[in-house]
Amino acid sequence: MKALEIVFITGMSGSGKSVALRALEDIGFYCVDNLPPELALAFIDLELQQISANQNAVMPRIAIAIDVRSAKSLPVFPSVLAGLEQRHVAFKLLFLDASDETLIHRYSESRRLHPLSTNAQNSDLRLAVQEAITLERELLADIRERAHIIETGFIRSMQLQSIVKDLVSVTKKRDILTVVFESFAFKRGVPLDADYVFDVRMLPNPHYEPHLKALTGRDQPVMDYLQSSAEVQTMQDQITQFISHWLAALQNDHRSYVTVAIGCTGGQHRSVYLVEQLATAFKQDWPVLVRHRELG
Repeated sequence: MKALEIVFITGMSGSGKSVALRALEDIGFYCVDNLPPELALAFIDLELQQISANQNAVMPRIAIAIDVRSAKSLPVFPSVLAGLEQRHVAFKLLFLDASDETLIHRYSESRRLHPLSTNAQNSDLRLAVQEAITLERELLADIRERAHIIETGFIRSMQLQSIVKDLVSVTKKRDILTVVFESFAFKRGVPLDADYVFDVRMLPNPHYEPHLKALTGRDQPVMDYLQSSAEVQTMQDQITQFISHWLAALQNDHRSYVTVAIGCTGGQHRSVYLVEQLATAFKQDWPVLVRHRELG
């Protein structure tokens, strides 16, 4: 029987779930927005029946967005995932997130109400946006723990679409851990989606070399400069050793993704270089994705 491919899109309101859903629709997914969790298994069972009845059908790819608009049904969602595991249906769970400050700013710009900002028709009972966001985080906390987190606060819509497409296409096998290497600038904050964060600001900085300042860690002159440093090589070796040691344990813990974030001051040179080097080393044995947050 053909395999059914399921991607769940969830996360904070205002974090870009509609953009992510459109990205999946662009690559052939049948997308369902705000499907109540209690209906998810019945919907998927119907798809499985149709696959069984038509062996020549194209392999279905389904994306389902679930969020706090179905707040009363959210406690059911873990049982949905357990049901899929019992049916041996592979799924991916992506959680889009951004800082409270970013979300508040987006709601201010759009002048739209947060889904949890009112509990009754009386406008005097509306929750402040910050209070609504806090409540939403509490309602989604358990789901977030099981998901791969995508931080959307520093990226544009086109970047988010690219990230989502990469995540769903990097591997078809659910039991293979995907390693995401991400560079970032500490001056813009630590990524919310990072599982491990390494600070490389103590390493020699190409920013202070006039002929290297305008380049990035992907340019050969910067690579040559950093490769000549024993400190950089030591840092690379130690990060490699640490990640290599724990990847098997992470996979045995049923993780689908692990995000390793490398940060420097501006996110242009040292962190970019190390992410590229680490990705090259690990892609021989693991599915690997690369992100450069500040180069987008």
